[in-house]
Amino acid sequence: MALAIVYSRAVVGVDALLVTVEVHISNGLPSLSIVGLPETAVKESKDRVRGALLNSGFEFPARRITVNLAPADLPKEGTRFDLPIALGILAASAQMRSQALVTHEFMGELALSGALRPVNGVLPVALAAKASRRALVITQENSEDAALVEGCVVYGAPHLLAVTAHLQNIERLSPVTAAGREAASEDAADLADVRGQVQARRALEIAAAGAHNLLLIGPPGTGKSLLAHRLPGILPEMTDAEALESASIASVSGQRIGASTWKRRPFRAPHHTASAVALVGGSSHPRPGEISLAHRGVLFLDELPEFDRKVLEVLREPLETGAIVISRAARQAEFPARFQFIAAMNPCPCGFLGDPSGRCRCTSEQVLRYCSRVSGPLLDRIDLQVEVPRLGYRELQGPPGESSATVRLRVAAARARQLERGGVNALLDHRALARVCRLAESDQRLLRHALERFQLSARAYHRILKVARTIADLDVADDIATPHLAEALQYRGLERHSAGR
Repeated sequence: MALAIVYSRAVVGVDALLVTVEVHISNGLPSLSIVGLPETAVKESKDRVRGALLNSGFEFPARRITVNLAPADLPKEGTRFDLPIALGILAASAQMRSQALVTHEFMGELALSGALRPVNGVLPVALAAKASRRALVITQENSEDAALVEGCVVYGAPHLLAVTAHLQNIERLSPVTAAGREAASEDAADLADVRGQVQARRALEIAAAGAHNLLLIGPPGTGKSLLAHRLPGILPEMTDAEALESASIASVSGQRIGASTWKRRPFRAPHHTASAVALVGGSSHPRPGEISLAHRGVLFLDELPEFDRKVLEVLREPLETGAIVISRAARQAEFPARFQFIAAMNPCPCGFLGDPSGRCRCTSEQVLRYCSRVSGPLLDRIDLQVEVPRLGYRELQGPPGESSATVRLRVAAARARQLERGGVNALLDHRALARVCRLAESDQRLLRHALERFQLSARAYHRILKVARTIADLDVADDIATPHLAEALQYRGLERHSAGR
């Protein structure tokens, strides 16, 4: 036949949109043209396809070949269309039967020898192929990641010849099994490594239980980073749906998803020289940034005031909405960004403000200028603000605290209570907040007094209630009691500090 249709996918954001590769061969001067908004790498596929077909023993038609990538208004990028274009030429020139093409989707880069090379973004493609009830034929390197999508039939092929033999029932490829669907391995940093710091450990547990944001404030070397790196180890294991969301973003970014780590919550810790684009994502072809790579996991910003203030301000919207929309002149992409934010900072430029040694010589103006690098609206979105003081020799030599495994059991039980009510406490809307965070009259007076004294915003008021609800869940209490509310109030450290000045 002179016309062949092959199905493939283009990845836009974390969505895999169907691309119909239409190949038409007609009389005329020998040529190969590709239409349908192809970018440079797609246009160059004509030379890779030609070499792959000839070196695989096929004939390259000496006729006019037109390849249309539909829909024509969707920009096409990358080398993923090499394989479907080659198969379309073979089917249109009657070198291969085309009946099996309608039940498969294809994606892969071709070497000049005909070997298949991996591409990025296979997980969103596998999810879309499953929804379309078509099998997915990709490279062997990508097949293990794609097989994580349960219910998707995935074939991994090493060469163009293996694909054609499969489609013509000469030698069928074996479906790739999902043998790698394992729980996250237990090699995360253990909370037992942290000595002392009882209040900071408690705040870390509360943050994990309710998915709250956390700020650790203290002199250098007191264990702020040590604590932050242990947060993923006490978080509940991701569900299959959450793991696939996180793995899809990693796949679009070109990262491999290991069989033993695909359910481990991501932990991202960008350097303070990172730009706003590095955090939220961008470029001419939108790519996910650090906040999206931390989706369903933890974003840790160490030395928070050292980040450019404009960079930090881009966090405000995704902290509220759990998503980031990147708009460009030609396209728009939305990436999920439901991450747990944890940050660390020194109390002053030298780092030793309030230290018993008295070594701090920073003036009040220097301290104010240093702290003002982090805006009030951003601090308002941080539920827990905890001091991490310097420890003495006796505390450093003390017995280890509870292990991550022990704390994780309490965190998981508290999360289970929240999910029964409809969602984690940090994401409660106003209607749910009024239903599950009722206070006694005496506690209402306590909270009103705190709001007036510390000059807290309405957002801070709601976040205090959410933290108090999480503390009550850890205590397996049905209602918020005075100790729960009082503990939640003590974690608004910067407001208390500002009010006391």
